[in-house]
Amino acid sequence: MSRIATIFNQCRANNRTALIPFITAGDPNLIVSLQLMHRLVEAGADIIELGVPFSDPMADGPVIQRATERALAQGVRLIDVLALVKQFRAENQHTPVVLMGYLNPIECFGYAAFADAANQHGVDGVLIVDAPPEESHELVTTLRANNIDLVYLLAPTSDIARMEQINAVASGFVYYVSIKGVTGAAHLDVNEVAAQLAVIRQQIQLPLGVGFGIKDAATAAAVGQYADAVIVGSAIVSRIETLANDHAAMVNEVGAFVGELRGALG
Repeated sequence: MSRIATIFNQCRANNRTALIPFITAGDPNLIVSLQLMHRLVEAGADIIELGVPFSDPMADGPVIQRATERALAQGVRLIDVLALVKQFRAENQHTPVVLMGYLNPIECFGYAAFADAANQHGVDGVLIVDAPPEESHELVTTLRANNIDLVYLLAPTSDIARMEQINAVASGFVYYVSIKGVTGAAHLDVNEVAAQLAVIRQQIQLPLGVGFGIKDAATAAAVGQYADAVIVGSAIVSRIETLANDHAAMVNEVGAFVGELRGALG
């Protein structure tokens, strides 16, 4: 059984909503990113979503775009992100790591080479924003052969046909984008999220994670009543940005915030 499936099984058995924090690899630098990954786990993270820096992060709002720019300015590449996961695995063999990014760096790396390296370095899943299911057959096949889950996004505008397409190829979990817009946007309607999740569950049997627009513990708790996992990105990355000149304080602040999220989720 994969690490991702194991975590969701454990959460289900304990009536517990999984917490998935997001950080951008290499922001503020790779050394601190490793410290942050371990601190996230200490604070209660069940799965870590690790952003792969890319020059055109179309799904991300300004907070994560700036994080990507900071990482790219230091020359952080996909191979460096994989190396970061390998370093993390030297001390942590149980927490799943999902890479979130865009298709171009993986195409440049080569599907087979990337899938093999991701497996060898300890990656559990990938979420590729611009790889729709109807164009992902080769990628899906290659990742499955290397025991890497491919996580897909569903939006508020996704229809039943799209849900069925996602259900046919996704593994690990499905990421429901709770609002129309980019990461960090506002106006999350929990009742609307609950209603949409009920529709999705009729088509998809995988666990459902909800992200975009979850800014605090209260919102996380509200969404957590309906979702299998709560995903928080911009609210964490903004704290990294604010304390960019004091790495120790940054790691502590991020840990404290994730601890609040975990406490609110139960």
